Amino acid sequence: MALRVGSAALAKRLFLGSSLRYSTGALSALSVRSRRYDISNYGHSGPLHRNFHLSAQKLQEAVKADDDKTYEFQAETRMLLDIVAKSLYSEKEVFVRELISNASDAIEKARYLAIQGTELDSSEATMKIHITTDKYSKTLTIQDSGIGMTKEELMDNLGTIARSGSKAFIQQLQEGGGADPQSIIGQFGVGFYSAFMVADKVEVYTKSRLPGSTGYCWSSDGCGKYTIEECSEVEPGTKIVCHLKVADREFADDQTIKDIIKKYSSFVGSPIEVNGEQANNIQPIWLMDPKEVSPAQHEEFYRYVGSSYDKPRFTLHYCTDAPINLRCVLYVPEGKPGLFDLNREGVGGVALYCRRVLIMNKAENILPKWLRFLKGVVDSEDIPLNLSRELLQDSALIRRLRTVIQNRMIRFLFDKSRKDPESYAKFFADYGIFIKEGILSSQEQVEKEEIAKLLRYESSGKPAEEAVTLPEYISRMAENQKDIYYLAAPSRELAESSPYFEALKKRNVEVLFCYESYDEVVLMQLQQFSSRKIVSVEKELRQDKEDVNFDNAEGGLRRTEANELMNWLKTVLAGRCWTVKATPRLETHPCVVTVEEMGAARHFVKTQFTQVSEEARYSLLQPQLEINPNHPVIVKLNTLRETNPRLAELTAKQLFNNGMVLAGLVDDPRTVLSSMNELLELALEKH
Repeated sequence: MALRVGSAALAKRLFLGSSLRYSTGALSALSVRSRRYDISNYGHSGPLHRNFHLSAQKLQEAVKADDDKTYEFQAETRMLLDIVAKSLYSEKEVFVRELISNASDAIEKARYLAIQGTELDSSEATMKIHITTDKYSKTLTIQDSGIGMTKEELMDNLGTIARSGSKAFIQQLQEGGGADPQSIIGQFGVGFYSAFMVADKVEVYTKSRLPGSTGYCWSSDGCGKYTIEECSEVEPGTKIVCHLKVADREFADDQTIKDIIKKYSSFVGSPIEVNGEQANNIQPIWLMDPKEVSPAQHEEFYRYVGSSYDKPRFTLHYCTDAPINLRCVLYVPEGKPGLFDLNREGVGGVALYCRRVLIMNKAENILPKWLRFLKGVVDSEDIPLNLSRELLQDSALIRRLRTVIQNRMIRFLFDKSRKDPESYAKFFADYGIFIKEGILSSQEQVEKEEIAKLLRYESSGKPAEEAVTLPEYISRMAENQKDIYYLAAPSRELAESSPYFEALKKRNVEVLFCYESYDEVVLMQLQQFSSRKIVSVEKELRQDKEDVNFDNAEGGLRRTEANELMNWLKTVLAGRCWTVKATPRLETHPCVVTVEEMGAARHFVKTQFTQVSEEARYSLLQPQLEINPNHPVIVKLNTLRETNPRLAELTAKQLFNNGMVLAGLVDDPRTVLSSMNELLELALEKH
């Protein structure tokens, strides 16, 4: 078995007193990036020389000690292992994953060579991984029926740190133009030594399956030397016996080992037995043909990977080799998101695997934050990992992978919205807030518009509770309409009765209704869609340059009367109203208040208004009062200026206050009621 030599607590002892030299010669292979992982050392594709600043000298061959059976570790193994132990593995239990992956490597190599026609010892033909625990002797034994090792391979693979038999096996396959070695997980030889994190002594019994091979026993206590002796009672394959430290005797408990296997190695291709009972019996369905996986299988797998009791609402089973190697199964939960899911700091529910071996249970960098409601598995051979396979580097490749998955999920949801609109409508009601978060958090306009395809809003052109998409809205736009219009209001009733909607309704222009407070911020961030600006109806009203035709007014103010009234209003509302103008857009409302950027102004009012003085508030907002010179209230107000100045003044202020409330620019509506009683008293004097 070409075991991974490598990381862990052995370094803590091997670091003490070694005169061996620094070297990166053999480590230079670690900087070579491979798309295929070799089972004995899976998951490492980052250049090792970034972590270990060693000289460029090649690793020496094994150095024999005084007797013929004892050898010293090579190339500053003690110092290197000390670094490995401190930086690679955050949890001791990972050593079980490493040794199981080694065993799986060896079995896959034996299978491959057998298929290629290589003559092998076929005894114990059933390829399995056997694990035995013994609490009384504090031992953990992991045995495989794989390819095994010769004496030279033992010295090469276990006597030299970062020497990978699996990596060499891959190179031979690639150079020989053989089959694609996809089943090889590992790449760099640092996994085997993780056993010394928990073991005082490690024994390796191995015999190559090549004809005429001899059995050997490799043994070391991690103090700088190891022994190799011939052993006659060895079966083809490899058996590792870990003599556990007292502090780590928990790893001699079968249930502990089963739990670790379930966590990390449930999907390893070879059967794993713990004390005669199979511990991995769940299929890695993400590696299967999507057409061959039944809904029942998806439900079972969803409950397993998501630790959930509901069913998946939607399932995306996706496999591709271009533009990046990717195998994934992603589920949208049937239940509504909880408070923890809504929290942006919450961790997603997607596990990262590399060739069926768990790398990270809840990978944060593989999906963008707004997709954290998804559950499932992502498996990619192209993911760059550090040697521990526990910490993702946020590299350009990782960002590319994240983009590929995001775009695929967007297309999937968009297709779902067209093919099953009823189910998608329920999904959007529950998870629409995440989609809007995606637009707010995205930095690229193209990405924002892709996500925006998933948005749904009610529209003035459709009945209540019937939502439309932005592409649908654009498809119904008139030829002379350039912009997409929206109106923010708490409800449809208030939206349809809004003075801002009045003019567009008269012109038969469709308007999107936004009922949530954050909807307006989302559309402001989006800015445009399909080269069309997204504009609030308030801004459209303010930018309207159409003049009032006073000549056709019946019962309304004449031009001179309107000008006098507007000048008077400017004086009465000084310090609060920045300007007054007449507008032809209103019919049933006497006036409206507009500001330059209504959406931003409303957001400012909700978040920072209380921190600013009243004078500064109006100075920042610069509200404009737009009056309807034909409305009876405005006509009567003009008369009151002469007949009852106090009532006229109170009425003018109340109209402005009403306009501010309708515009959503008042943080506390109670402030506009201060002069209401006096206004009512004067209005009712003659009754």
